[in-house]
Amino acid sequence: MLKMRVVLLILVLATLSGMTSGQEAGRPRVNREQMWPAPTARDWAKPVLITFQRTWEDALAVSRATGKAILICINMDGEIASEHYAGVRYRQPGIAKLYEPYVAVIASTYRHNPRDYDDQGRRIICPRFGSVTCGEHIAIEPILYDLYMEGERVAPRHIMIELDGEETYDVYYANDTASVFKAIEEGITKREIKPRNIVRGDRSIVERVASPDMVDRRAVEDAYQKGNPDLRRKLLEAARQQGGRAPLDLLRLAVFGLDADLAKQARSALAKSDAAGATDLVADALRVPMEKAERDALIAALNRLGANSPRARWLAVVHEGLAGESGSIDLDAWGRASREYVPPAMAKDITELEAKQRERGGTYSAKPLDAQASIELAEASLALALKARKDFEYGIQMAKTVARHMFEDARIAADRAAKLDATPWRVNTVRALAAYYRGDTETAYRFAAAAVKELPPGEPSWNSMAVLTVFGEGRFKAIKKAAKAGEKWPPEWLTDLEAAYRALLHHPLSTDGQVLWHYDLLEWLGVKDRAQKVLESGLRKFPRSPKLHQRLRLSILRTKGVRAMQAAYEDLIDVDEPDPNLVWYAGYASIVAADFYRRRSWEAPAQAAYDRAIELYDRASAAVPAWKVAADRTVALAFAGKARLCYERGDDATATADIIASFERSPGSVGTKDDLGITPAATAQMLMARLIENKEARLIAALETAIGKLDPALLVPKEE
Repeated sequence: MLKMRVVLLILVLATLSGMTSGQEAGRPRVNREQMWPAPTARDWAKPVLITFQRTWEDALAVSRATGKAILICINMDGEIASEHYAGVRYRQPGIAKLYEPYVAVIASTYRHNPRDYDDQGRRIICPRFGSVTCGEHIAIEPILYDLYMEGERVAPRHIMIELDGEETYDVYYANDTASVFKAIEEGITKREIKPRNIVRGDRSIVERVASPDMVDRRAVEDAYQKGNPDLRRKLLEAARQQGGRAPLDLLRLAVFGLDADLAKQARSALAKSDAAGATDLVADALRVPMEKAERDALIAALNRLGANSPRARWLAVVHEGLAGESGSIDLDAWGRASREYVPPAMAKDITELEAKQRERGGTYSAKPLDAQASIELAEASLALALKARKDFEYGIQMAKTVARHMFEDARIAADRAAKLDATPWRVNTVRALAAYYRGDTETAYRFAAAAVKELPPGEPSWNSMAVLTVFGEGRFKAIKKAAKAGEKWPPEWLTDLEAAYRALLHHPLSTDGQVLWHYDLLEWLGVKDRAQKVLESGLRKFPRSPKLHQRLRLSILRTKGVRAMQAAYEDLIDVDEPDPNLVWYAGYASIVAADFYRRRSWEAPAQAAYDRAIELYDRASAAVPAWKVAADRTVALAFAGKARLCYERGDDATATADIIASFERSPGSVGTKDDLGITPAATAQMLMARLIENKEARLIAALETAIGKLDPALLVPKEE
């Protein structure tokens, strides 16, 4: 087939000056905004009428089956012409008719929805392009870039691909839409190949499971969601018969549905899939509890997919590691051994530690063959070295010198203790920590691994906490090193690392920083659900940690949305006597949600979220009276937010009551901006103007009285 290439280049001078080349002939000025008028809110509200296939593989299969050419559409957020195509042209019936003879795909690297699927496995369609998810139009872009874009990422762009994979035209930098649509129309009218008609009415919905066409896929998924259990089983059986080509979105609906038997049937089919997109669904499926045989089958599927997918290889090792049992740490025993911790008396200054170290040295000198005396000297030397690192009276340099010598003394004493058969975990812990703080991390990680194997479950000392941390760090760095080198690493490394962090959660001296390390590790590994559970567990132990709360809010907002964030906090406080700190942060989560809803003008959920926030802050301050002033400041802004919503709705009576409640709760907050940049005073000013205009004498009097009680200086917005 003769390849015809059409590239319509926009005139540089016209772009820079806002004129077309015809201006010299007396034609009117036409700038880019006039050539490509921006879509209005009404335009964006219309549905996209072009049917885009979900994947490049689907498009190729549909093209072969129908004899239709493929039309690649490339789009870019914020670019004037791209905005015009996405918001106007792709939603016009006449333009959709023009695209209909093609098998169309859309590529864009921009995300418009935070998620592609909801918690029940249902597709969340991209609002910009319709029919596809954001993940699909993002995933197809690098494929098309490698195949057809010839190193130029420009948009909007339309490329026609024939059955042999060759381009017929490539239209970009077009000076007007007419030129583009002419190329699209002529590409079909001048085409010699006649497409074949597919009559869908001749096939049952079960038979359509085998079709890669987006129209059939959508019909099958709709039938599954609306069908009875018998139809659902038939659809899944038809999917299973497709073997490696089983439709993934149908399987996803079953995997995350409420019917356990259908979920099991879907996982069985999924374990045989060879589809490029199966990796993520297998990983998602592994998030839910299941029998070991099923889990092993899905992990085996990841290993098989890993032949062509580095991500699948990675996830296979991750899930093998998360499913395993550590050979170094007995987590069940750590859980059983948890007990009330009575902290030992701590040395007040370095002088006490020096005296203790000299005392231990004297005991050792008197009993040089006593294993207990030897290990106690080693531990005393280590404690002195750790203290000397931070606050030696002779300055930083001297502190480092003394610490270095003390760490070496600790190592020597530990080596002697080892020869006397002192308690192994205590010996190896001193060796590990002395090496770690001297900068010899490889030696430290080796001795830490030996120490945790012998560490008594529930051991509450600082040394045991520190050696667990060093052990975890060693495993973490080993995993990262192997991953960067593209090497497969033993799943046992992750199993041990998980066990170390979970044991630390039981340890009385652990910190929220270790929970953050654990969370960041799981986030990096891509197991986000597990990472979120780590945060929730950590917050039950460290309910006051602002860093953990911030990570939890951001994590859920990013992956599941604002409602899920609220629900997670409701779960955290759904106990008989929740920690007041958790109640406080649950109130803050409701404030975040309310502000989110306000930005989108969703009044009802915003009002409900503000009401919940007020209730929770009042509960928290009732439990801890010292918090009342701070709680009232936040509650005042919540009342002001409620007043603003009522004002915008035209309910001036309720708005007046709410803004007065805001003033009364915290007079000092009237000039404080909320997260939308609005102060209670600003809302009151707007409300008063309308009350005066409408001659609402009773409401005017009430608001004037409330304002009259305020210090005028407070009405000035505070600089943040």
